[in-house]
Amino acid sequence: MITEILATGYEILTGTAIDSNSAHIAQELQEAGLEVVRHSCVGDDLDMLVSILQEIGGRADIGIVTGGLGPTSDDITTEAAAKAAGVELALDTTALNAIEALFKARQRFMSPSNKKQAMLPAGSECLNNPVGTAPGFCLKIGQCVFFFLPGVPFEMQRMLADVVMPRIEKIQGIDKDVRIVKTIATFGLTEAATGERLDGFASEFPDLILGIRAKFPEIQVKLYGRDKDENSLGQLMKKASAWVVDKIGRNVFSVEGKAMEVIIGELLGQKKATLAVAESCTGGLISHWLTNVPGSSEYFIFSGVTYSNDAKKKILGVSSDTINRCGAVHEETVKEMAQGARRIVGATYGLATSGIAGPAGGSADKPVGTVCVGLATDSSAEAYRFNFPFGNRLMKKKIFAIAALDVLRHKLQG
Repeated sequence: MITEILATGYEILTGTAIDSNSAHIAQELQEAGLEVVRHSCVGDDLDMLVSILQEIGGRADIGIVTGGLGPTSDDITTEAAAKAAGVELALDTTALNAIEALFKARQRFMSPSNKKQAMLPAGSECLNNPVGTAPGFCLKIGQCVFFFLPGVPFEMQRMLADVVMPRIEKIQGIDKDVRIVKTIATFGLTEAATGERLDGFASEFPDLILGIRAKFPEIQVKLYGRDKDENSLGQLMKKASAWVVDKIGRNVFSVEGKAMEVIIGELLGQKKATLAVAESCTGGLISHWLTNVPGSSEYFIFSGVTYSNDAKKKILGVSSDTINRCGAVHEETVKEMAQGARRIVGATYGLATSGIAGPAGGSADKPVGTVCVGLATDSSAEAYRFNFPFGNRLMKKKIFAIAALDVLRHKLQG
């Protein structure tokens, strides 16, 4: 079934607001086996809205529209939908009752302008919005069944999952295609190098689509498959995934699209190991990522942002001689930092970072983008130096952080 997505509003059109709604909707529709052929965006212009709704109505089977369902004068999507369908607006008592109930539950005064949100196109079906004042609605325009949803992301996502997708599944019926999207997460290769390694995928797997996506600081390999037979497609995707892993090698850190910090947590959990982290250039970002994972308290037991040299010496026990001789950004320094972090709490592993995020502070032998990563166990300490000469400070912090976690991943995987 051909599907299109339409985002409305001048904020989206001009880039003042980011259109995260369309991305989310596209992913959900794709996983449901629908073919998303076009994303469109128009401003709050009645004639333009009417025109594009009629265009979509003439070529698509399913249309998802977001935005413009609010109580203000620039919220004109409902009016445009009625005009495009050639019907009048009418008070929908179901919508009105839902709006009134929401205001009552929140103990807020309902403005007369909110009643505008209960004026829906005649013949449309009201779609309940359990978390906002703007009800959605379903309306057929031309050959296309449209679902109109609010632009507030958390409202849209709730309605899409609870209300819209079940209706789409009924429209698809029992003959719908099965679609599988597989994400393989990698780190350490550029997007171009990843593509070169996967040259030949199309001839090897002509029934699948390969996508390579830079999701900084990782590169994601996306495999898209579609078939009537779920088992057959599943086997094909499994074979293709193995082919990709063979080509990419140890730069693959997850065949399920999991984040690096999730993989680290799983590996530490399998070994019943614990981790202590000492961060300089990453400023606590590694610790932030790790503690975003539920259950991380089982293995993550210490974090120290030892940004200054004094903190490195007084807290972690890095020797003054090492700092004076090698500097803060050096393999010897991060080895001692990692050993100190591990020693403080008796962790299985100590991980440390020190680097130059810039834009100033670099030198000929340590240019901006240099990071040293230290890793310590009870029996050894090792260190690595990398250079990532691109991006701003935040981008460098992110790539420094994932590089450090990748060092730990390789160690945990042997």
